[in-house]
This record gives sequence, C-alpha cells and structure tokens, in this order.
Amino acid sequence: MKRSLFVFLTTLLLGVANSALAQSDVKPVRMGCGLMTFDTVPGWGLRPDGHSAIGSTHGGVVIDKAGNIYTSAAAGVFVFSPDGKVVQSYLGKEYSNIHDMEIREETEGEFIYGARNKDAEGIKFNAHSGEIVLHLGVPAESGLKDKIKFSPTAITVASNGDIFLSNGYASNHIFKYDKAGKYLMHFGSKGNGMKEFNTAHGMTLDTRYEPNRLLICDRNHTPRGRLLHYSLDGEFIDEVIRDIGEPTSAAIQGDYVSVPDLKGRLVILDKTNTIMAVVGFNPDPAKGRNYNVPQSEWVEGIFSGTHGSYWDADGNLYVQDWNVDGRIMKLVRVKN
Repeated sequence: MKRSLFVFLTTLLLGVANSALAQSDVKPVRMGCGLMTFDTVPGWGLRPDGHSAIGSTHGGVVIDKAGNIYTSAAAGVFVFSPDGKVVQSYLGKEYSNIHDMEIREETEGEFIYGARNKDAEGIKFNAHSGEIVLHLGVPAESGLKDKIKFSPTAITVASNGDIFLSNGYASNHIFKYDKAGKYLMHFGSKGNGMKEFNTAHGMTLDTRYEPNRLLICDRNHTPRGRLLHYSLDGEFIDEVIRDIGEPTSAAIQGDYVSVPDLKGRLVILDKTNTIMAVVGFNPDPAKGRNYNVPQSEWVEGIFSGTHGSYWDADGNLYVQDWNVDGRIMKLVRVKN
C-alpha cells in the first residue's frame, strides 16, 4: 500500500515537473509592428501541471480596476492575477456560457454584465462577490417575446447606465434597457443589407468619439465581416470597415480598438479605423476558426478561434480563443 502511494506520488510529481520543463522550453514570440508590438507570455494562465485551468472557452475577457483578469468559459467565470494564477472563480449554472462580458465601476462597486447565449439571458453581477443583481430577457413590451429565439451574444453599457444586448445568434435585434432593466427600445434585423446584421456577434461602447456610439461586429455579413457604428438611439451612422474577416468582439483603450477575428488573428485599429497591426495570424486554414484544436497542438504566437480580448492599464492585451481545452493568452506590449 505504501509502495503504491509512493509510486503514485512520484509519477504525479514527475508529470508536473515534465510539464513545467516543457513550458520552460517555449520561448516568447514577438508579433505586431510599430506602436502595437507585443511579446507572448508562454504558459500564462496554465495550472502548475501545465494544463489549462479553465476548460472549454467560448467567451470574453475583462479586467477590473485592481488589474485582475476575468475570462468566461463553459463552466463559469475565472479570475486571474496578472501573473496568471487563478485567484477566484464563479462556477455553476448561474455563471455558465457567458459569451461576452463588460465591466463597469458604479456607485455600489464593480459589476460585470454578461450575454449568455445558451442560457438565453443577459445578467449583471458584482465582480467581487458574485451576487447577481439583474436578469435580462426578451421584454414583453417589445412585442417579440413569444416570436423569436433568444440567444444573446454581446452586451455593453452606456455612460448613463443604459444596457444594450445583441440577439446575435438569432433575430439580430439589439435591445436597449435602462440601468434598472426596463425595456426602452430595440433596433436591427437579420440580413445582408447595409443597415442589417448577419450575426451581430460583438458590440462595445465606442468611447473614441463624442458623443459615444455603438461599435458592432457584423461577423458573417456577405461577402466578409465588417464593423458598424450606430448611435445610442439605434440610428445607423456608417460602415466603419469591411473585409475584416469574422470579427467576434471589440475592446477599446484610448484611441485604439482590438478586434479578434474568429479565423485566428487579432486586428488593432486606430481612431481613424486604419489597421495598425495584425497579431497571432494563423496561416493554416485547417486550424483557423477551429474549436477543436487541443492543447497538445497549440503553437505559441498562433491563434485558432480568436474570440475575446481586453487591454490592461499598461496596454498589454489578454486574448481568449474559442477552444475545446480553454485558451487564454497574455501579450505584453513592447515599449520603444
């Protein structure tokens, strides 16, 4: 019995040591260009045994004012310290399948807003206690409650607290609520016209402009994906950029926006919406836009199903892949 336990513990420790050694052999990869040059951080976010800490991912990333990184997975929300260790988690059916997240500092504290595609709702919860304080569904007042499938893919919040929730995997309506969750209006429809959405997959408040506006990722618009601007009253402003692959989400810092492309890259635009850099490009068409790339086949600096991103205060980026084993990466911005 003692010998069996000794053999088990020895095997376990050797496995951990071998995984750590394998990780130590992976070197940082430099990517991007000019002001938007980054180095990867090999092994960031992995457990001590070298395996993913989060499981299957199809979600987003946000960062709180203390610098902690929140990423959503099928199992729930995991919170990492900047050095890649899990320091908190919100797991279970109440937090599962958050497809997109937004974080906001409010009078009562910091809150995360989430769009739950498989669970057909939007939620708001306290980032530090996990208390869920708001649930959002299809409002009866919209006249659509029993007429559409609800599979929300994106959520964002205006400066006055108004909430926008995109039904991107179904009707492609974007619903607007006040800060208490009261229905205000909806706009949008499914199609390939200039003012229609063919998978309004991602959305954020574009603070690069005054007044602020919505930046919407129209992922599957024919012939290729595009970004759109809408006013906070649901009025079409313009087509920002097209032929940008399959944009899944957007994150703003200052004059810049990071836009993950599901085919396996991340595009960074400036305030004029000119492409500044492309990072993580996957040259293998069989591996780009592929959920089923196991951790054993991950390649440092090469993305597969790029889905969520967020900037920290130092301009570093955290990027999540849509991935069977759950991949989140840290890119450290190179200071010139």
